[in-house]
Order: sequence, then structure tokens, then C-alpha cells
Amino acid sequence: MQKLTNKEEDVMKILWKLEKAFVKEILKEIEGGKPHYNTLSTIVRNLEEKGYAGHEAFGNTHRYFPIVTKEAYRKLFINSTIADYYDNSYKSLVSFFAKEEKISVEELKEIINLIENKG
Repeated sequence: MQKLTNKEEDVMKILWKLEKAFVKEILKEIEGGKPHYNTLSTIVRNLEEKGYAGHEAFGNTHRYFPIVTKEAYRKLFINSTIADYYDNSYKSLVSFFAKEEKISVEELKEIINLIENKG
């Protein structure tokens, strides 16, 4: 599966939220600087070409829907990030967050508890 650009990812977040949407409905959900309708339409078609979205035709217009779930994308993204930046080591990932003070000792204890209770 191809990686998404930031703009494609933003549009997918909207599709996951709406579940089915026409381009004009996606456009309404975009916060901040809104792209031109044709630009957004191109982004949505790119998502379809990459296999992330599908559509149903209603005359000359299309209603788009996600094919890839948010959970499947999250798993793909996390796995590729860990492979690319942390040498496939979850330990390195957690160590990074600990060093950056992005995770507390209490949260680490909760993670350990989750791991111990799962196995």
C-alpha cells in the first residue's frame, strides 16, 4: 500500500468520519484554507487510485467511501514508522517517548500491566 501525503491523509480522516461523502461534503469539513473543488476532487481520485477509497456513481457525480479502515491504516503507519525510524524496535520507540518526556512513569506501568495481563 502506498503512503499517503499529508493532504490525502487529512481527506481520509474526513472520509472515515463521514463514512460516505460527495466532494462538496468533504470540502465543508476542511478547516482553515480550503482547497479549490477541483484540487480536492483530484486528491480524492488519487485516494481511489491508491486503493484507500471507492465510489458509487450517481449520474455524473460520485459519492466516495473509505475502503481501508482507520485501524488498518494506523497499523500500517505505525509499523512503517517503527521500521524506518526505530530499527523495528518497539523498545526504541518507547524509549524515545520516555526521553522526550512524552510518556509518564504511570503510563509506562500501565503498558507493562497490559502486556503482562495479555500473556
